[in-house]
Amino acid sequence: MLSNLTELCQEIRNYFDREHYSGSFEISNGRITAAGNSDLYTVPEFLTGQYFLIRGSWFNDGIHVFPDEEMRDEVFSGSIWLLAIPEPVIKLADEIRAWRDKNEAADSSNMSPYVSESFGGYSYTKGSGGRSGSSSAGAISWKEMFRSRLNAWRKL
Repeated sequence: MLSNLTELCQEIRNYFDREHYSGSFEISNGRITAAGNSDLYTVPEFLTGQYFLIRGSWFNDGIHVFPDEEMRDEVFSGSIWLLAIPEPVIKLADEIRAWRDKNEAADSSNMSPYVSESFGGYSYTKGSGGRSGSSSAGAISWKEMFRSRLNAWRKL
């Protein structure tokens, strides 16, 4: 599952969905088939490299890219959405992941609990992003850092 892309799409409330399929599905060895009476449900045709969203699953909720061999085997009632996520959004998700890897690590100055510090002849004050809703201790979240770029894709 692509958790960073799932989180980004949740934040902007836009999954770039094209088609929805609802019913009972079975995931086995990375393949999705109709569960139970297969005459009642349609299973989407996937293209290699296509993004899709699973909802209603116990183990596999979120965005995946076909083929996804890492999905856990299960039978569930829910929905599968075929997505058409634009390349700039995918690249933005990659940039956000890199920023988060660097700035959300435990040893990152962004995650320091200190807003300001002073000793000897040295002092500093950490910025808070200039927003009243900023995280405590002045840490800047990825949502604040990339807000203006996310807004272009945001659904209200």
